[in-house]
Amino acid sequence: MANPSERIKALFKPGEVHRDAYLAEDVFKMEMKHLFRNTWVYVGHGSQIPNKGDYYATMIGDQPVIMVRHTDMSVKVLYNRCPHKGTQVVIDTKGNTGKFFRCPYHAWSFKTDGKLLAIPLKKGYKDTGFDKTCASKGMTAVKNVKDYREFIFARLNDDTGPEFEEFFGNSLSSLDNMIDRSPAGRLEVVGAPLRYSHNCNWKMLVENQTDTCHPMVAHESSAGTVKDIWDKEGGDGQKPMVVELVLPFMSSYEFFEGMGIRTWDNGHGHTGVHHSIHSDYSDIGGYVAQMQEAYGTERADEILNENRHNTVYFPNMMIKGPIQSLRLFKPIAADKTIVESWIFRLVDAPDTLLERTAMYNRIINAPTSIVGHDDLEMYERAQSGLACDGMEWVNIQRLYEEDEGGEQVFNGTTEAQMRNQFRAWEKFMLMTLESEETP
Repeated sequence: MANPSERIKALFKPGEVHRDAYLAEDVFKMEMKHLFRNTWVYVGHGSQIPNKGDYYATMIGDQPVIMVRHTDMSVKVLYNRCPHKGTQVVIDTKGNTGKFFRCPYHAWSFKTDGKLLAIPLKKGYKDTGFDKTCASKGMTAVKNVKDYREFIFARLNDDTGPEFEEFFGNSLSSLDNMIDRSPAGRLEVVGAPLRYSHNCNWKMLVENQTDTCHPMVAHESSAGTVKDIWDKEGGDGQKPMVVELVLPFMSSYEFFEGMGIRTWDNGHGHTGVHHSIHSDYSDIGGYVAQMQEAYGTERADEILNENRHNTVYFPNMMIKGPIQSLRLFKPIAADKTIVESWIFRLVDAPDTLLERTAMYNRIINAPTSIVGHDDLEMYERAQSGLACDGMEWVNIQRLYEEDEGGEQVFNGTTEAQMRNQFRAWEKFMLMTLESEETP
């Protein structure tokens, strides 16, 4: 049997991906050990933890972590594990721990930067060499944490992998645009995410974010029905907000071709270079004037005229700048993924913008949505279909070009971004796999 690095290299070739990339548990375990530790993964937003002691518990790959506001107001990311017996220190998703964390098993306590604070009956460790053990250092803090305009990212691998700026490069322009749509240049998370399970591999969901050949097909039963009703009943009247949000899913192939797709190194990319399904929403009274007052007319127009569709931040995050939403695709197993759909308030912007964002999330991304279930059915059909022995390869060859690296703009129906993601997938998997195999 091939060694692990050779196995990974054999799963991707230009325009094709082997089904084991989606089905095999050993590949999934390698993703958790290598891919999700060598890349910068989104943890949470600073507005979720505004006060000292506030925390939010989540996962990076298969690793439980806690994002916490430290006493100096910096953000720390800690592994959610007591150094004594391994007990998870917090099980609530969010809360305020006060000045310290306290393990519920033996009451070891830790400062909010993870350092050991106190142990009951500490005299029992006298002359045992405890001060030289890992446990004496407290909860392990993630070394590489970046607060980018309140978006918190972490890289679990201490010494391997690119630095934050190198990893994201110019792709951060999509985050900047979403944040700058606030007259105050700030966002706030609103409420809990819409969260539900998909019985499919996490990469299927990431690929779908820049798949522009499926909306008019997969969503015909939902968005197509809305279009039929509106064509019959609405005519040329003012579209209700829900209709305005759903109808663009039935845009033509030519519309999506003209949108364009931009790719960046390390697996990042976005649809909607020239226009998008978010380009023609109704104006919100007073908003443009607020933006012009905050930024000046030229800069405000520049911000608001950039209507990118889906920006994928590899490996498992997507944002929609014009609609202020973020989706996180959390891998659970080779055939199971949890999807979280978050929304943000544009600080100092009209409340109608938040209403539109919340409605979009409910109609498109919720477990009770009318559109998102179309995608869910396709993912689960694909996960089942890949078990078929009639063919072992998945084709992502549409509009293939020889030189696709770096920042480029392509036809809006290309599968170049999917290929870009798999090049990054192979790169970051091999980054530590190969070094492990070196004698």
